[in-house]
Amino acid sequence: MLVQDRQNPKPHQIPLANTFPESNPFDFSNWVSLNLFKIATIFFLTLTIASFFFLQGARDSAAFLCFNSRPKPPDLFHLPKINFDSVHPIVDKSSSYASFSSDRWIVVSVSSYPSDSLRKLAKTRGWQVLAVGNSRTPSDWSLKGVIFLSLEQQSSLGFRVVDFLPYDSYARKTVGYLFAIQHGAKMIFDADDRGEVIDGDLGKHFDLKLSNVDTLQERILQFDFENPNKTVVNPYIHFGQRSVWPRGLPLENVGDVVYEEHYSQVFGGLQFIQQGISNGLPDVDSVFYFTRKTRSEALNIRFDEHAPKVALPHGVMVPLNSFNTLFHTSALWALMLPASVSTMASDILRGYWAQRLLWEVGGFVVVYPPTMFRHDDIEGYPFSEEKDLHVNVGRLVKFLTSWRSNKATFFEKALELSHSMAEEGFWKDNDVKLSVAWLQDLVSVGYIQPRLKGFEMNKQRRGRRSNVGVGVDNRRSFVPQKLPGFHLGVEESETVNFEIGKLVRWRKKFGNVVMILFVENGGVVDRTAMKWRLLYGRIFKTVVVVAEHGRADLGVEEASLEFIYKYLPTVFERFANAEGFLFLQDNTILNYWNLLQADKDKLWITSKVPQSWSRVSDDSVWFAKQASWVKKVVSTMPVDFQVNYKESNPTGRDLVICNCEVFYVPRQFVGDFKDLVALVGNYKIDYRVAVPMFFMAMDLPLNFDDVFGRMVYKKTPGEQLISNDTNLYAAEVPAVHPWRVSNEVEFAELMRLMAAGDPLLKELV
Repeated sequence: MLVQDRQNPKPHQIPLANTFPESNPFDFSNWVSLNLFKIATIFFLTLTIASFFFLQGARDSAAFLCFNSRPKPPDLFHLPKINFDSVHPIVDKSSSYASFSSDRWIVVSVSSYPSDSLRKLAKTRGWQVLAVGNSRTPSDWSLKGVIFLSLEQQSSLGFRVVDFLPYDSYARKTVGYLFAIQHGAKMIFDADDRGEVIDGDLGKHFDLKLSNVDTLQERILQFDFENPNKTVVNPYIHFGQRSVWPRGLPLENVGDVVYEEHYSQVFGGLQFIQQGISNGLPDVDSVFYFTRKTRSEALNIRFDEHAPKVALPHGVMVPLNSFNTLFHTSALWALMLPASVSTMASDILRGYWAQRLLWEVGGFVVVYPPTMFRHDDIEGYPFSEEKDLHVNVGRLVKFLTSWRSNKATFFEKALELSHSMAEEGFWKDNDVKLSVAWLQDLVSVGYIQPRLKGFEMNKQRRGRRSNVGVGVDNRRSFVPQKLPGFHLGVEESETVNFEIGKLVRWRKKFGNVVMILFVENGGVVDRTAMKWRLLYGRIFKTVVVVAEHGRADLGVEEASLEFIYKYLPTVFERFANAEGFLFLQDNTILNYWNLLQADKDKLWITSKVPQSWSRVSDDSVWFAKQASWVKKVVSTMPVDFQVNYKESNPTGRDLVICNCEVFYVPRQFVGDFKDLVALVGNYKIDYRVAVPMFFMAMDLPLNFDDVFGRMVYKKTPGEQLISNDTNLYAAEVPAVHPWRVSNEVEFAELMRLMAAGDPLLKELV
């Protein structure tokens, strides 16, 4: 049939032929299985393209962190390049003091009506007092002779810093500093409205004329610490108070109460920042205030007014406050108070920041004897207000003393340091912006940035005794007084104050050394274990008490003295961070105060005490067995152990016997000791043979520290030691043997004897 001949059928008469197979319901799972390869290809191609565009648009590799659920922290404020030569001046046109000028200013912050102390401060002759208000200051605040800047007046002055200062912040004093500089300030005394200048004359206490011939030729004592790594100092010690520390001193340095008797000297004229000491309530932190103050009495701490002022060398810092500090014109840039940190941390962080920059211009800080009296009539600041101090200040000092900058101008260095401190988390981005605004405002009010004076801090500290003060006989002795101090709310005697300092020194020496004390049983463990911990636990990291029969209820561990060396590795592993381990038998008394000069990196043992360490050769069965086992162990020693041992015992026929009353293993030899114990294995070598063998294998006896060479040693069999010979004990030697302590009476007698070297032991009796 031809196509053109095809007729259109009527659907209801002739059904259309179905040329396709009958359709089935759509099966999705069957479709996926047939097209799995295509789906996977499209998916990975899409993912690749998306990843490419994602990473291409990221700023840096940190974009990978977007796959992490933690959000990316915002970028730190980027320091702009500032041309300080093009900064426009700011002239006071709004205040009623536009035409007023003075070169000496006292700046205080006020939150309440004028105090009696402030009224007296306002009468300081030759100084203009400026009070800076905040949102808590009464609106009708007024005091005759004092310039008051309210929040409204501060805002009208045109200073850039206002934009970065909270309304209720103590840091608003920053506006006051700028106002004073704008009105002719050559020096600013940063003060507290609760303090009174002693005798009402700042000139009697501080050096006001640095260019004066007398000042330039004056020789000022300068701290000259024997420890070249010392970076922060408690100045209160120099002025007679060893139990008091200033706010801002790292708490880890509070225990460092050792005073210096020898000082270097430096010529005057560069003490651009001068820190005064306050009698009464000195600048102390909340930790001191709440632990030393009694509820019924106000603090009234006195410092030595006759002690000479003292300078800080470059590389050593001191806490500086905003209560009693004089800034000369060359350091007026240092007055900016950061606003992003807690209230009582602001001036302290400023002080450390300023000191580091002060070294760049050749200046230094000097601390002066009492200049003010502050009444303890206020509530102490809560610990939370100082949180930025106690958390960060120790790390800040380390950071600042290692910080270096290659910037060409002083202001550039200042901005770089501000930015670096924000990067390290010491203050926030807002204070970096505040620093930029502060320096611009300084230029706007006519302040000229100081010139850099190149210096090398490491060279300056190494040469402190020779290059400070050309032509000056640098060495001078001065012994600070020991004035009555305050300890846990109780006034201390001079003696107690001094002895606490010695205790701290001993603890600093042995605070990370573990003592292992073996106690003979004889029914005395329950009566003496706690006593020994009380005595030696004050000095050492911990005291592990061991006995033939342990007492879990007393914390006494069980081990045999005969094989005590096999037990020691378990103690070594338990205290993996200890500097060393000192073993002591309870028949020997350790005078720890005579061990300060011992080298904690060397082995200590009684090798120079012939009654304790000797060479023996006999025909007994015991000797034969011990010698045989020693020979076998030596033959399996690694070459370095074997060479040392054979050089120490060249004949090989004798046995070295040591009673091992006391010995010390430093951290660097702990691994060797454990290896030697493993070599002994199941051999039953007596501890008196094994320990000296270990020591001679680990190092040559000539390298041992002979600290125990001067110990008192009387050879007395244990069974004959019925009572102690008090004439045997001597506080001047490192150890005393033998000594028996079996009850509280004998322990009390021992404490009374040992008090000759450690007077605080009298309190334990």
